[in-house]
Amino acid sequence: MAISRPRGVAAIVGEGTLRRNVLRAMLGAVAADVMMAGGMMWANADAVPKVYTRKEWGARPPRHPSRVLDRAPDHIIVHHTASPNAGDGSRAHAFALSRQIQRDHMETQGWDDIGEQLTISRGGHIMEGRAGSLQAIQDGRLVVGAQSLHHNEHTIGIENEGTYLKEDVPGKLWESLVEVCVWLCAAHQLDPSVAIIGHRDYNETDCPGDVLYRRLPRLRVEVARALDDAARHAGPPSDERRRVTSRHQRRHRG
Repeated sequence: MAISRPRGVAAIVGEGTLRRNVLRAMLGAVAADVMMAGGMMWANADAVPKVYTRKEWGARPPRHPSRVLDRAPDHIIVHHTASPNAGDGSRAHAFALSRQIQRDHMETQGWDDIGEQLTISRGGHIMEGRAGSLQAIQDGRLVVGAQSLHHNEHTIGIENEGTYLKEDVPGKLWESLVEVCVWLCAAHQLDPSVAIIGHRDYNETDCPGDVLYRRLPRLRVEVARALDDAARHAGPPSDERRRVTSRHQRRHRG
């Protein structure tokens, strides 16, 4: 299997570094308010997906506490687990999957904990990965994972169950992946057109599989469309937020 070479890393990081600090506190306080940042529309939508916590799926404690950075990720890395394409879409199977991944990452890879921040099963169930990931997303911060060599300190990873070298992605998994990316882009003010990438964009790997990798342009479009829809439904921003955002834009244009 030919391995795709990574794109220029500096270019990816540079184009995806967005101005996300202005009004972060307001984003947490005012659900569905439309924001303008760098000329883009943002909506802090209420539609946070159902994410099963580590307690719910039965995670073991990490060897060491997670390292949390006081900044948001600038890219979302899409992975596949490279595991069998299971036909079991149940929640019980999804929970067992997360336990299996954590066991492999800790015992075989020797990591402190499960590597990615989020996992999606083929049945569309979404699980919290590395300890503290859900709280960090809520706070606009980043739990450092172990999902992409040399790029763990600025990215958040989504591990999708299955192997997608030739087989297509199940509908339920795809729907959850779109939903998760919409949530993360809204939470961290990321532009999906540059923020959503595949593991092979950073490292020499087949991940996330040829089929899933070819679908990333579609993923970016669907996420952008959902963000635009949320912004339109939210209505215009308040005068106060419009003034603050206008100052923010003038400052960066100058």
